[in-house]
Amino acid sequence: MSAVKFHITTRSGNARTGVIATPHGPIKTPAFIPVSTKATVKTLDVHDLQKLKAPAVLANAYHLYLRPGPELIAKLGGVGEFMGWNGPTFTDSGGFQVFSLGFGLEHGVGKVANIFPDEDLQGRASQTRKRLFNIDKDGANFVSHLDGSKHRFTPENSIEIQQMLGADIIFAFDECTSPLHGKKYTAEAMERTHAWAKRCLQAWTNRDKQGLYGIIQGGAYKDLRIASSEFICALDTPGIAIGGSLGKSKKDMYEIMDWTIPVLPEDKPRHLLGIGEVEDLFGASARGIDTFDCVSPTRNARNGSVYIRPENGGTAKNKYSINIRAGKYSQNTEPIDPGCKCFTCQNHSRAYIRHLFVSEELLAMRLATIHNLHFIFTLMAEIRHAIQQETLHNLADNWQINP
Repeated sequence: MSAVKFHITTRSGNARTGVIATPHGPIKTPAFIPVSTKATVKTLDVHDLQKLKAPAVLANAYHLYLRPGPELIAKLGGVGEFMGWNGPTFTDSGGFQVFSLGFGLEHGVGKVANIFPDEDLQGRASQTRKRLFNIDKDGANFVSHLDGSKHRFTPENSIEIQQMLGADIIFAFDECTSPLHGKKYTAEAMERTHAWAKRCLQAWTNRDKQGLYGIIQGGAYKDLRIASSEFICALDTPGIAIGGSLGKSKKDMYEIMDWTIPVLPEDKPRHLLGIGEVEDLFGASARGIDTFDCVSPTRNARNGSVYIRPENGGTAKNKYSINIRAGKYSQNTEPIDPGCKCFTCQNHSRAYIRHLFVSEELLAMRLATIHNLHFIFTLMAEIRHAIQQETLHNLADNWQINP
């Protein structure tokens, strides 16, 4: 029996609220899970995360495998104990790193700015490079980006690594595809993902301590997405994730969810991998997604892009954010987002935050990250409340979003 269980508390159309029970506490859903790539949410400590009431964190199996190594983390009590975090933890399988250091480099397609190539042609063209991963039917060979050493990931050692890392929720090893891949390669990669998922299920032995999520692939092809959904659901893992290429535009991404979600069982938690823009949190929650992870809020913060609400000028066009580095904020005494209750907004002005960025002070990134995560966590609480009150579309209208 799995250590991870899920129950739905409210339904409103396709949207729902629920609770994922894990060995390290419950996660109220829908929930945004911040990424702690190397066992840290960049610029924050666990006290910050606790004050922000982060629902969980998601660490990166590939990076922790390379440094400091899963054996050391296991010896020190698992990734949560290692980083001093006592809440729920996720680890990814390394599958996305196979993509990002493989076809992601070759195609110039990433998971944040240029995930949708139709919307970032210039950014993609400037980032094409030689890939560091090679995939075969049994796994993937790769060259470490740290020191050039050679390594191999298979379904079995991906699960072994994640079991040593000790996260509450782990993911099956899969092959992501690029939105620039044709149907033939996408189908081949999907079949590899299905074979690997069965092997992951056999290798998963910590069932009383961890929950395993299978990952649906199939790119932007309806028949492949439905076939993959049916296959992964039949494996009866405790949770299910939607991964891989989500098309060439946001419109494609929503179509993929509309094809996929009706196939999924009601009683399993659904995770959408690598998505976390404000409008997507509305759109995915409205379709019945339960958890999300993405580096966008924290990466944007470190680059000076900080969130503001609609009443303070946030729109879909400006991605509900301002560039706090801009000269026009040099004497602005308002907080980043007037009305925000985060530590940063309660104690500091836009002028001060801008000064820190311009002066290249590390505190700038920490204060901006605190604000952005508080903003997202607050929004998710509002979305949960709106689902419970059956007013999600009203909330979306206030944000000028059509979910």
